[in-house]
Amino acid sequence: MTDDGVLIVGAGPTGLTLAIELARRGAGVRIVDAAPVPHRESRGKGLQPRTLEVLEDVGITGRALATGTTRLPFRKYFDGAHVNDTDPFADALPTPDAPYERGVLIGQWQVEKLLRERLAEFGVDVEHGTEVTGFEQDERGVTAVLADGERIRAGYLVGCDGGRSRVRKAMGVRFDGTTDETQSMVVGDVGAEGISRDVWHQWFASDGSGVMLCPMPGTDSFQFQAGPELDASGEPLPPSLESFQRIFDRYAQVPGITLTDPTWLSLWRVNVRMVDRMRVGRVLLAGDAAHIHPIAGGLGMNTGIQDAYNLGWKLALATAGQAGPGLLDTYEEERLPVAAWTLGISSDLYARVREAVKEPGTGVEAAAPPPMGTGYRWSSLAATATAGDPAVLRPGDRAPDAPCLDASGSPVRLFQVYADPRFTLLGFGAEVADAVGKLGAEHGDLLEAFTVDGGGELRDHEGHARRAYGVTGPALVLVRPDNHIGLLTRDPAEVADYLTRITTFPPKE
Repeated sequence: MTDDGVLIVGAGPTGLTLAIELARRGAGVRIVDAAPVPHRESRGKGLQPRTLEVLEDVGITGRALATGTTRLPFRKYFDGAHVNDTDPFADALPTPDAPYERGVLIGQWQVEKLLRERLAEFGVDVEHGTEVTGFEQDERGVTAVLADGERIRAGYLVGCDGGRSRVRKAMGVRFDGTTDETQSMVVGDVGAEGISRDVWHQWFASDGSGVMLCPMPGTDSFQFQAGPELDASGEPLPPSLESFQRIFDRYAQVPGITLTDPTWLSLWRVNVRMVDRMRVGRVLLAGDAAHIHPIAGGLGMNTGIQDAYNLGWKLALATAGQAGPGLLDTYEEERLPVAAWTLGISSDLYARVREAVKEPGTGVEAAAPPPMGTGYRWSSLAATATAGDPAVLRPGDRAPDAPCLDASGSPVRLFQVYADPRFTLLGFGAEVADAVGKLGAEHGDLLEAFTVDGGGELRDHEGHARRAYGVTGPALVLVRPDNHIGLLTRDPAEVADYLTRITTFPPKE
């Protein structure tokens, strides 16, 4: 690898997503992981609707939906007695602008497997058993040192190596927050013959303690979650199959059920921490290496994937010499506030669910989070709008989907149009058709351009696109490579100026 490539440390969902985003844009990438082989642990077990949109662009959502499940009722018990079965998302329906109305239950190891397979389609494989022990950086790049003494040269290094990130520690950034030693959980993957796999079992008691067994799709195992047993001094006992069985028997009160075949046993403590910076020169952080938080709401894997999606296109342009020196500053500018929001909301949800389960008939649906990934209105990449209805959509917002027809009359969704790794320009109306064609010709290395309802490439035959984008008359909508709105205008010069700014972006003062 040379000074124009990227070295990614850590091959979890964050690192793999970033590697794909770089590889599909033609950037040189190498991804290493200290683990000798991929794990097979359920860990973070859900993909949120916005993450499914992201992964559709990455190229694996169809595979994830085929592997996991979107419909698993919650079966609640209280003091051992069955109370009710609920589906908290039963009324959720897809809409033209948001095709994924609910998340998907899927093991983290399965998500990683799908991402590795997708990455391999670009000719890149994870280098397992490869540990980075340190690095040095200069004005032109980063030199990483491996455990075996090998030195790797790259233009940039990204630490996606989890909550105990060695990259973060070597960067010298703060990791502010708290660890609550009094709040912990044992989790693991176990077999359980005789228990229905059609529901997520949640047994609770009036003090809020309990145990949950969630069947993991595509496997014979359940994810086990419970408060730990304590020793005589009040410290959590190490997780073990024997301890899991005792906890299960205490709360489930279902005789004859034996837990078997543990493939993952872990003790989790409540950590709420985030970095003060996500970038130091040519070294960046993403995912759990930059922020860790309570598990309530299932936001961890999702936030990391969305970090990578935000960073990937910016880093690809930087390595290709197509971005101004300040474009990478917008990664921290946009994602640090999201990390802070995630820590706050997950902490609130964790406290809420701990209280909610003390009442019969309530379960983890009390930790359902608000929508993730709605946008970056505060960003310096969100230009002032001079077109469109600001009550509907603003620069920085997530770009909605919509069904359209292509030039041949065949159905096509805007999300399919946005799959091109460049910026996308939508020109609504015949009045802007010539400008759209000219901008596409002049900025083709950065831009894919379409005329909508102007005798061009797309037809908004049912009006969904105009409604979703708040457009009534002629308009130009510039969509970023990570499918957020960059610009809403009627002036072609503003589009040209925006794209020029990307290539000349000044550094942060």
